[in-house]
Amino acid sequence: MSEKAKTRRGLGMGLSALLGGGPDDLAPEGDRHAVQTVPIEFLRPSPLQPRRRFDEAELEALADSIREKGVLQPLLVRPCASGAAGYEIVAGERRWRAAQRAGLHEVPIVVRPLSDQETLELALIENIQRTDLSPLEEAQGFRRLIEEFGHTQEELAAVVGKSRSHIANTLRLLSLPASVQSLIEEGRLTAGHGRALLGSEEPERLVRIVLEKELNVRETEDLVRREAARPRQARPRGRGEADPNVKELVERLTAHLGLEVGIRARGKGGLLTIRYHDLDQLDGLIRRLQ
Repeated sequence: MSEKAKTRRGLGMGLSALLGGGPDDLAPEGDRHAVQTVPIEFLRPSPLQPRRRFDEAELEALADSIREKGVLQPLLVRPCASGAAGYEIVAGERRWRAAQRAGLHEVPIVVRPLSDQETLELALIENIQRTDLSPLEEAQGFRRLIEEFGHTQEELAAVVGKSRSHIANTLRLLSLPASVQSLIEEGRLTAGHGRALLGSEEPERLVRIVLEKELNVRETEDLVRREAARPRQARPRGRGEADPNVKELVERLTAHLGLEVGIRARGKGGLLTIRYHDLDQLDGLIRRLQ
């Protein structure tokens, strides 16, 4: 089996499949892919790493463990894409950070010649398997794989071992207002709260009620339904009740693009809107439309 085929097979199974079950499995042929020890300063974080937040208490606990037992699992790295000396961490950045805190000067690594796509996929898979990513970090990783590497949701579901509905529902979180996304990132709201608020036309107003009353997800869903059923004196003319077919189309487009989509009828025509929250989202949308 070719090295590329081995790598692709390992992607869907996590690092245990890619690295092997024990020290003897780590060097398939020759020394190029064997475990080796390098100075800790030879390594650098990957810009493709989907994880952006590292819990301080977890890092300290891991550093204590490393002081006592060392780094038990080698870091997976690839040669720096820029051609510079050293290696880029594909999986194991938390171990690398904790090893620095523990005062280690060297760490074990396994080198693989991975592409950008394989690097992002592996980092995303490993973090998901260890539940290390926040819902929004997971959503942003999914969006990058779709926008930059052309994955469909079905293909992505097969690669990361999740259902297509999980992929779609996670991507929908990116259509929430930035202020609500920040609350999820901070852990003040769950992904379930966020999905419930997606059904509201005023998520930023309702989220204040959710926080003030400390509503759970079920109570948040009930709040959104009650608010949607209330008569609106100031409802814009011509909006009326949403057509079920249009609503379904909006939901499909929102899930596909990972952005908030709106469709409003105007006579025989209408208005299609796509809301983005930053220039990265706009750039990604333009690339897909082109």
